[in-house]
Amino acid sequence: MQSIEKQIEEKIKEIAKGTLLFPEDFQLLGSSAAVRLALHRIEKRGIIRRVAQGIYVQPKINEYIGEIRPSGEEIADGIAKRDKIRIVPTGVYALNALGLSTQVPMKLVFLTDGAAREIKLGKRSIKFKRTTPKNLMAKGKISSLVIQALREIGIDKLKASEEKKIIELLLKEDKSHLTHDIQLAPEWIKKIMKKAL
Repeated sequence: MQSIEKQIEEKIKEIAKGTLLFPEDFQLLGSSAAVRLALHRIEKRGIIRRVAQGIYVQPKINEYIGEIRPSGEEIADGIAKRDKIRIVPTGVYALNALGLSTQVPMKLVFLTDGAAREIKLGKRSIKFKRTTPKNLMAKGKISSLVIQALREIGIDKLKASEEKKIIELLLKEDKSHLTHDIQLAPEWIKKIMKKAL
């Protein structure tokens, strides 16, 4: 009978490099404590890297830049998938994701229907803020980001150039998603979004 550590290591070899690994992925192989200990040992041997508390990755290696770590967004998406929660990027991060700001936030903030918490990633962090279901009902990726980005900018601070860019982005959104998502936006944001129809 192979040790839990050996079994986990075998499973890790079958998973594509760069995929996030959680202790829950190996729960059928042993108790929670045994799995965590095995992952810790595998990490000590340099096979996987610890990204944050309870989150590991077998890093991809690029011949020019070396080890490629998962982005904050990939980690947030991985946690959302694991916990079966919905998340929506907000604030400066939404602006950056849409190309409306070059500022790369040190703290990625997401609205969620899961537990509120913060995850440290070295100097950066991911924060999940609990919100009402309505704020998570948007179907379109672009329109969802637009609603959050406009909230961040504010009703009186939107520049004409930003509005033009937002409308251009919304034109790429699936029409049915856009029509659905407009209904979820505050009145002043609805007016802007409707220009894309």
